Amino acid sequence: MTIQLSTLIRRTRQHHALEHATIHLLAASHPYLSLAGWSDPLGFTLFGNVETGAVWQAVRQALLRLQAGESALARHPNCGTNLATKVVLVTGAGLLGGAGKRRLSQRITGSALLVSAALFVAHPLGMYFQKFTTLADVADCWLVNVEQVTATPRPIHRVTFGR
Repeated sequence: MTIQLSTLIRRTRQHHALEHATIHLLAASHPYLSLAGWSDPLGFTLFGNVETGAVWQAVRQALLRLQAGESALARHPNCGTNLATKVVLVTGAGLLGGAGKRRLSQRITGSALLVSAALFVAHPLGMYFQKFTTLADVADCWLVNVEQVTATPRPIHRVTFGR
């Protein structure tokens, strides 16, 4: 069976939304927990010191709440999309501000101003870009499994979904 690229991208975006929603819910019940995730067409991998039962519960809630229309759960302020946006903007601002044949003090000042502006717009722009990297419409998803795959000091859980 061949799956089209558009289907793989759609599923990854859905799982990215579910990953964010799960992290939101786990953070609400475990406020000092440090979590990270990685989404793919089959589900997502969750990195963090949390019990498997708590992950099951959070994923089920995330799925139900996204299906009920709580699309804001699909976006997360600590998403890698935000980090990538910040890196690209700040790098571009620094390069642009330092370019040209102006005096060094003018290039430094120009770079500082542009980098400051880039830092100011990076977060809201990154949150906006998550519109394209997540998909809160998960009506066709169901939870298949949550499994702890390592027992290291920072456990890893694998979450898989079906269609």
